[in-house]
Amino acid sequence: MTARRSAGSWASVAAVATLALSLAMGAARAGTTGKITGVVRDAKKQPLAAVNVALPEARLGTVTDAEGRYTIFNVPAGTYTLRVSLIGYAGVALTGVAIPADRTTTMDITLQESAVPMQEVIVSARRPVIELGLTSNIATVTRAEIATLPVQQLEDIVNLQAGVVDGHIRGGRQGEVQYQVDGLSVNNPFDNASSIRLDRSVLEEVQVISGTFDAEYGHAMSGVVNAVLRRGSERFQWSGEAFAGDFVYSGAHRPEPDALRPGTLQNYQLTLSGPTGFPNTIFLASGRYGEKNSYMRGLRRLIDVDYSKPDPFSLAPVEQVPVGYTREWLGLAKLTNRPRPGIEVSYQAILNRIEARDENWNWRFNVDGLPRKHTFSAVHGIEWTHTLRPTTFYRLNVRQNYFDYKERVFDNINDRRYDRYGDGRDGYQMGIAPPGFLFDAVLGGVSGTRVIRNTNAMVFAGSVSHVPRPHHDVKAGFEWEPAWLRFGTPGYLIWSGNAWNRHFEEPKEGFFGPRTFRPVIGSIYAQDDIEWNDLRVRAGLRYEYFNARTSVPGDLSNPANAISGATKVPSRPASRKLRFSPRLGVSYPVTPKTSVFFSYGHFYQMPQLGQIFGNADYSPLQNLAASDEKDYGVFGNPDVKPEKTIQYQFGYKQQLRDWLGLDLTLFYKDIEDLLGTDIQTTYNNAFYERLANLDFGSVIGLTVALDQRALGLVSTALDYTWQVANGNANDPYEAASRRDAKEDLRPRPVPLNWDQRHTANLIVTLSRPSSFSVSGVFRAASGQPFTPSSDILGSFDRNSGRKPTSFATDLRGEKTLGHIGAAWSLFGVVYNVFDTRFFNGGVFGDTGSPFYPRTYGAPELKDLANPSRYFAPRRIELGLRWEGGT
Repeated sequence: MTARRSAGSWASVAAVATLALSLAMGAARAGTTGKITGVVRDAKKQPLAAVNVALPEARLGTVTDAEGRYTIFNVPAGTYTLRVSLIGYAGVALTGVAIPADRTTTMDITLQESAVPMQEVIVSARRPVIELGLTSNIATVTRAEIATLPVQQLEDIVNLQAGVVDGHIRGGRQGEVQYQVDGLSVNNPFDNASSIRLDRSVLEEVQVISGTFDAEYGHAMSGVVNAVLRRGSERFQWSGEAFAGDFVYSGAHRPEPDALRPGTLQNYQLTLSGPTGFPNTIFLASGRYGEKNSYMRGLRRLIDVDYSKPDPFSLAPVEQVPVGYTREWLGLAKLTNRPRPGIEVSYQAILNRIEARDENWNWRFNVDGLPRKHTFSAVHGIEWTHTLRPTTFYRLNVRQNYFDYKERVFDNINDRRYDRYGDGRDGYQMGIAPPGFLFDAVLGGVSGTRVIRNTNAMVFAGSVSHVPRPHHDVKAGFEWEPAWLRFGTPGYLIWSGNAWNRHFEEPKEGFFGPRTFRPVIGSIYAQDDIEWNDLRVRAGLRYEYFNARTSVPGDLSNPANAISGATKVPSRPASRKLRFSPRLGVSYPVTPKTSVFFSYGHFYQMPQLGQIFGNADYSPLQNLAASDEKDYGVFGNPDVKPEKTIQYQFGYKQQLRDWLGLDLTLFYKDIEDLLGTDIQTTYNNAFYERLANLDFGSVIGLTVALDQRALGLVSTALDYTWQVANGNANDPYEAASRRDAKEDLRPRPVPLNWDQRHTANLIVTLSRPSSFSVSGVFRAASGQPFTPSSDILGSFDRNSGRKPTSFATDLRGEKTLGHIGAAWSLFGVVYNVFDTRFFNGGVFGDTGSPFYPRTYGAPELKDLANPSRYFAPRRIELGLRWEGGT
């Protein structure tokens, strides 16, 4: 007993010392690190104390305590080799240990006694097929899994998860998802979309939280997507890939291209990582260029206009080009330094540049007349992590999220080429009589669209974590985001019939230049994660703050203070918005292989700032009268409340076999205070439209997921979602559109446009490591709603019809070629293998079919000839991939 106590005491002291070192070497980052725990036993199932447990790639380690238990905190998300050793026992190397971010990986290990030193036993780790302790639905896709899937962008990975339909998570509107990179938001507050596009080459892991989520996540109502990026390495490594491809048609399904163009799709990527040569400093650098040209071919032809001549139109040389295109550059740089034990400082920068032109089929004979889109975004910042004591550490972040967007044909509004080419005009407007199906094709001129959007947001964030016991984590943090938004139209081009009229800052006429706003978004949170006798409870509270820092009309019945006889009320500051969000999750294991969980939470989010700040100057209403027929648009409202969702979910998890797991979840969402259109009445009985918290909805659903780990060569994953998403409007401006169309404005729930009752995704992978892999993604979707119509009966109830069921298949295959300076492999990807023509696209209102209408007039013929109404054709890519290192 004395010897056992001595060994236990020594083990405890060593464990504390080693744990302190491990915390110092790998300071925590929320959203990027996890932990690994377990028990080390001998062949008789007795716990072993003072066993060395290490993750050499992460430079982390610890020793077991008197009960044989070990815990290594703050492990960067990734896949590692876990090495376990003790004198008198054969060492074990557990390879392929996957440690996801914000999760606990449990690995129990058995050591065999050995009187003499033996060679280390190498064992391949198998991640549990079901994680029984989770209190929510978290789908984690690792770098190794991403490498085998036919996906290219982050959104491709997200759309494969249960409960996700075209970016809508569990029936929510677009813009209700928070996108994070390494645990910090990269959402653009203008539209609540991600400010950067991430390619698969820079991703270490992707987490999709599609249900309730912890208090540390905010400004989202439907889900969270956390992209964990790759880190630098201690030794020099390089990797990359290059591919090219084209669209391949099936017979007469679509117009045949005039030639095979392997350069239609191109992608080149290179990543380097390793030591910098400076003490304790490593780096990672990655660059990518991608090019995607439209499968629709058009003509580069601008028509010169000179009305002083008898024949004012003259054609420029004609060249066939893609109707639309995208050129994208992505750069990533990471630099990490450990100046002394307990401190880590890192800098990260992601640069994204996109040049694009829309696939507008109506402009196919005049593609150079379409506006060009230029996007530049940068997400960069510095992070400081500091371990105060073995169980307490904090993190501080300063990050800039910068986004700049421009859309126009020519940079300068006074560019004389605007006047030279004139407005976009079809054949009839130009005095040409084209065939019927070309009656509205634009044959000459340029678009007058001119838009700018610029967002510059500074994010200051910090968190403190305390681990009093291995099964008790307490965390608190804050986030402060002052933002600078500037958007609008930098000069208006209005076509008068034979010339452009230019307008700038003319508020009385409704012409406003770009406007600048400086709102502030903030939050603080606290949460507790307790594991007690297999029962796990995650509880938290979040406090959110928003200050628009602008003013609104003082009297909505006299918004411009111009009604005769009415008291003038000065504008007032928009009120500060404060909300508390409670979150609770409970998980309980019914048996060693079965658990149930319940979670509940309140989730708040400010609407898109581009909507509430847009058209928020009410001065054009100073002459508003009851008989006024002028369309002023829907006015913005910076004083709206946050939108709100209350979510409930109940889940059941079971490990059916060692290689097969089941995850069943029921969920319900009550959605209120969504942005909608309010009809305001003035003192002189005039009307105008304004945004307000009027819309509502609800979602009920069920997800079933089966995960079959590799049996021999084959592994599969199947998920099915049934859901009903109802609401009174699909977007904030729908009520205004219905009012203009003189339709019923009474609010009532109907199926939302993305209400897809049945969705199924099947992923099948055949793989032999270091040899080959083949994977297929098979998607099936029931039809989304549409509004039927009839020439005789007119329109039916909104979204009372259903589009046809659709199917799509993608494949990816890769073959290892060998190792000459690096590991080389050849791969091929085929998207839309069977050349599906329809996948929840547009349909004709009188038939519900995408392929034929009931009548064949000019509009119907034009739609049938438009390839953009159909699903993108089969796409084939072939490429080479390599990985090497020293």
